[in-house]
Amino acid sequence: MTNVANNYFRILSVLDSLNLKLTKTSKVGRPPKMSDLEVIALSFTAEYLSIDSENALFNFIEKELIDNLLERSQFNKRRRQLFDFSEQARQKLASVFLSFEDCFIIDSMPIEICKPARVKHLRICKEEQRTAPTKGYCASQQSGYYGYKLHGICSITGVFHSIEITQAHIHDLQILSEVSYKLSDCVLIGDKGYLSKAKQEELLQIANIDLQTPMRSNQKGSKKSWSFFKKVRKKIETLFSQLCNQFRIRTNYAKSFWGFKTRILAKITALTLIQYINKIIFDRNINKVKIAIT
Repeated sequence: MTNVANNYFRILSVLDSLNLKLTKTSKVGRPPKMSDLEVIALSFTAEYLSIDSENALFNFIEKELIDNLLERSQFNKRRRQLFDFSEQARQKLASVFLSFEDCFIIDSMPIEICKPARVKHLRICKEEQRTAPTKGYCASQQSGYYGYKLHGICSITGVFHSIEITQAHIHDLQILSEVSYKLSDCVLIGDKGYLSKAKQEELLQIANIDLQTPMRSNQKGSKKSWSFFKKVRKKIETLFSQLCNQFRIRTNYAKSFWGFKTRILAKITALTLIQYINKIIFDRNINKVKIAIT
């Protein structure tokens, strides 16, 4: 296993350089052993190293090198409490790449949390009905699944602009209603799942977003997708593939929806962080994320 401490201190130094500020701080009681920045740095380190189990993480850590390490359950609790702080870090990292972008790609991927045979006995992530996992269908895999759907918007350079987690049964078109709050004055490329004349007109009118999708073969005026569309679409498909392979986004050990979405955000932020390190520190291809950073 790659030295966890060395990677942790590299990630901590990068996060520290961003000058992040937590909007809500607690001054009750004695100061914690690890600062908020150190907690999320350790969380991102685990995701970068493909360690998706906290038990495994604490077994790999060289405790003599990180002498202020929290107890495992306390670390897990603090990480959930710092969800907004992690999102702030992701946005700050992504802003380095997205300042002058005017073309984005939107897509979604299924995140299964259990096999169909276990659905009746499943108890996790069911604290509230509106966030409970549901049954959905994945058109690309032509199969049903039980869990959630991750919606992502990324730039043509391959950096996530924004993400959203919904129940599996939510259609991709419903997410387009939220896009106008996140983007404006740009081109947005989607697959056939986002094909809607009404949504195209709505986005164009409200936020000057030009939604481009391929037409169905039976539509009037249908023509083959242009080569640029196919090439650009590969960017977000590659990101989803990296999240599945290196960051193990489909492996879930969370018991609550809050814990589940915290882990998802940590994986995506870790991906963006490695892209940032590649660009700012090493000046290399940002999308080579399975690479040493120390």
